[in-house]
Amino acid sequence: MDYVRATQIAATVGQGAAFLFGLAGLFGNPMLLFIAFFVWMGASQEASLVQVKNALGGIPVNQAMLTNYETVSPRDNLSRISQLILAGSQHDFPVVDGGRIVGVVTRDDFLAALTRQGQNVTVSSVMRSNLPAIDSYEMVEMALMRIQEAGVPVLPVTHAGQLVGIVTTENITEYLMIRSALKVTARVPLV
Repeated sequence: MDYVRATQIAATVGQGAAFLFGLAGLFGNPMLLFIAFFVWMGASQEASLVQVKNALGGIPVNQAMLTNYETVSPRDNLSRISQLILAGSQHDFPVVDGGRIVGVVTRDDFLAALTRQGQNVTVSSVMRSNLPAIDSYEMVEMALMRIQEAGVPVLPVTHAGQLVGIVTTENITEYLMIRSALKVTARVPLV
C-alpha cells in the first residue's frame, strides 16, 4: 500500500473517531466536542497535505512557471506598474536591473505604496529585495515551501543566474488543475 493511500485510510479512521467523540460530547462531556473538532481538522489537513505533495512530486518548476510576464526597472515609477496591471492579468512584477533580478513588487506592496505615496514613487522604494529565487529545474514542491517561508505570492525563477520566469501559487494550482483534467481525459475511451 502506498503512502498516500495509507494516509487517507488513517485520516478516515481519525475522522471516524472524531465523529464518535462528537456524539459522546453531545450526550455527555462537552469538552469532547472540542477534541472531536481538532482531531477531525487535523486528519483532514494531513490527508490534504499528503495528496498535494504527491501531486507535486517530481514536477520541475519549469513546467509550472509563467514564461510570459512583464518586468519593471528599479527606476520606474509606480505608474508603470499601474499601466501593466490594467493592460494584463499579472499581479506581481520582477524588478530587473542590467539583466539581473534585484527584487519583486507584489500587488499588496504596490497597492499599499500607491495609497500612501501616489504613483510617482520609484519601484526601488517599494520592491522586496531579499526574496529567494528558485532554479527552473528545482521541484514545484520546493517552490511552494519557499513561497510560504518568504510570505510572498511569487518567486523569481532563474537558470544559470538569469531570470527565466516567475512562479506563483495561483499558476501552480492552475497547472495541477490542467494536469488533473488531462488525466481524466486520458481515461475516457474514444468512441
